[in-house]
Amino acid sequence: MLPKKILQTDAPAATWLIRFLVGLVFFFEGIKKFIFADQWGAGRFARIGIPNPHVLAPFVGFVEVVCGLLVLAGLLTRLASIPLIVVISVAIASTKVPILMKSGFWPMEAEARTDYAMLLGLLFLLIVGAGAHSPDAKLAGSERRSP
Repeated sequence: MLPKKILQTDAPAATWLIRFLVGLVFFFEGIKKFIFADQWGAGRFARIGIPNPHVLAPFVGFVEVVCGLLVLAGLLTRLASIPLIVVISVAIASTKVPILMKSGFWPMEAEARTDYAMLLGLLFLLIVGAGAHSPDAKLAGSERRSP
């Protein structure tokens, strides 16, 4: 059984908005790696120099789909956030840092907004959990009661 601390949350019910945005974005990004492999999956991984793109792109896509759905559902949210933090950190390092080095801060900033928003959303969910009325809160017995 998971430690209760992993599931417990004192975050407000409105946390579902962050879960919805972050989970949906990662879910769709994962799906695109399979449907549009040349543009968003193995082809893109090969273009940016990721090793073994035909293995890593489907693996990353799978992680994004599964963990994105878990975040959306509010189930094992903190645990699901961890691999997604790794994925988005690698994405920033492999795509945004080269833009910074080649073109400077402002072009990188324009390209990195979504990545940074996803990273901060994931860090938020890792810290506060899934929020009230989530499956995590129910499993931990920490669901807030409405007045």
